[in-house]
Amino acid sequence: MMSPVTILNARPTRLLSVLALTSALAACAVPSTPAEVKGSAYLTPASPATHDLLELPAPAQRLTVAVYGFRDQTGQYKPNPDSSFSTSVTQGAAALLIKALRDSRWFTPVERESLQELLTERRIVRALDGSQENGQRTAINIPPLAPAEIMMDGGIISYESNVRTGGAGARFLGVGLSTQYRVDQVTVNLRAIDVRTGNILQSVSTTKTIFSYEVRPSVYKFVNFKDLLEIEAGVTNNEPAQLSVKEAIESAVVHLIVQGMKEGQWRLRNEADRNNPIVQNYMKQNETYRSLRTQTAVADPEATSDEVQTAPVTGS
Repeated sequence: MMSPVTILNARPTRLLSVLALTSALAACAVPSTPAEVKGSAYLTPASPATHDLLELPAPAQRLTVAVYGFRDQTGQYKPNPDSSFSTSVTQGAAALLIKALRDSRWFTPVERESLQELLTERRIVRALDGSQENGQRTAINIPPLAPAEIMMDGGIISYESNVRTGGAGARFLGVGLSTQYRVDQVTVNLRAIDVRTGNILQSVSTTKTIFSYEVRPSVYKFVNFKDLLEIEAGVTNNEPAQLSVKEAIESAVVHLIVQGMKEGQWRLRNEADRNNPIVQNYMKQNETYRSLRTQTAVADPEATSDEVQTAPVTGS
């Protein structure tokens, strides 16, 4: 029978052991479905706020809204070495807001962000009106642009990096595992403005966290008295910032609808839908602000005496 020393000194056996251990660590560090890294395009994943937005009860009438922009007001840039000129958040938040408003089925967005291009195309069509075609004059009728009843404004107002960080690790007999995490935070503000009077009907701010983590296994071990085995692996997962902005915007739209519904600025098709679980959930979230407002009114009765009174907005 071979002695233990002879087994350790057997080079093929050590090589097989190293390969087996390396494969095991690689299996722990690499995602189980690497095919997803390189695949075909797909629709943007839905968030919990997306489901709430799509499941809202129907309104009495849709309101026509205009979105001129939804700017990044944070002034934040990605840290080096990622990029010195790339912003931390998306610059296309207006497109996310327009889609959220349309998906809610409470609003009908009209094009305002590319208004100049739209007007140019309409002038081209008018220039063709009355042109000769096969000896006959063709008449092209262009309906007027739809005016908006409400203007949506706001922006991404805050992006905070490293709001919370942490980690943990352990090592035993040269085999270890460590993990780190980081939490960032993005805040958006959305307000609805009555086009007739300029009054701000509702203003909502929502905050979404951005979670990132890293898992790193390692081996630092002598396989015999002179051969050292050292292996490191790791996997990271970074929540996309644009998906967090998208969820914050969708949540802001739902909150704005529920608050306006509660204050009578827009109405449900069926008043019994006020008991909808989604509506009730968002109303409960608003109770915190309502209680603070009540406490302020009790402490200073004149603080709310000059509030602007707004009439309900009727859809077209």
